[in-house]
Amino acid sequence: MLTCKQFLQELNDYLDPNIDSVTKVHLEAHVSECPNCFVIVDTTKHTLEVYKGVEPQLIPDDVRARLWSALERKMAARGKQ
Repeated sequence: MLTCKQFLQELNDYLDPNIDSVTKVHLEAHVSECPNCFVIVDTTKHTLEVYKGVEPQLIPDDVRARLWSALERKMAARGKQ
């Protein structure tokens, strides 16, 4: 039986409609037994459905610049570890 951590590492594959049936059955076994992972799967599916209906929005230049700056700082900090 999978642990929750193992399942969550496979969550993207589980949500992929093209997943192979053997893997799907293996992952579904965990979801059917684990209420916490069931809630995560259900919430993630609903979130994806909401975002599929949303039109892309432009990010203001100042927000984009701050985001890139934050990402660059984070990546630089990781490189120093």
